[in-house]
Amino acid sequence: MTKLLLATRNAKKLVELQRILDEALGVQRVELVGLSDVPEYHEVPESGLTFGENALLKAREGCRNTGLPTVADDSGLAVDALNGMPGVFSARWSGRHGDDQANLDLVLGQIGDVPDEHRGGAFVCAAALVLPGGKEHLVEGRQAGRILRAPRGDGGFGYDPIFLGEGQTRTNAELSPTEKDAISHRGKAFRSLAKVIAKIPLAG
Repeated sequence: MTKLLLATRNAKKLVELQRILDEALGVQRVELVGLSDVPEYHEVPESGLTFGENALLKAREGCRNTGLPTVADDSGLAVDALNGMPGVFSARWSGRHGDDQANLDLVLGQIGDVPDEHRGGAFVCAAALVLPGGKEHLVEGRQAGRILRAPRGDGGFGYDPIFLGEGQTRTNAELSPTEKDAISHRGKAFRSLAKVIAKIPLAG
């Protein structure tokens, strides 16, 4: 079984990607590990201006420091009324990285007076795979929808409780993990990447 590093400390992302890989590959040929499972190294800041730039930056750094094929993703919420922001700043929109509640509250406050018909947005995810031999793969997934006025549901994470996907009657936070995987930006991106992983030798 090949080890594959997912360059994150987010346990929920690890579970999510392992679930998608297992489903896409049929039999488990990949053992997924996170940053907490490898020797610590200096993590470079997410300085890219696009999701793709940040995903590649993190995947390259992980591969270079561990010698393992590395997957990294960068994802976020693009709100139409905020000209596509928070975008790459989604995880630190409130100024504190990873404070989901503060980030969510700030977005709701910023578009509080925006009419329902103009509350469109999309979740976007770029996922990168960098191999020890230097090959790189980059894919993107999107989920269009709209921003609700109040949170609903206690599943998922991040902005899931205020995001209602197109054609859905429940927010991403009200969906089961399997239901969310089927339609989410990260599910789409990771499934695309899983198809790449299935076809290539991860050693190079």
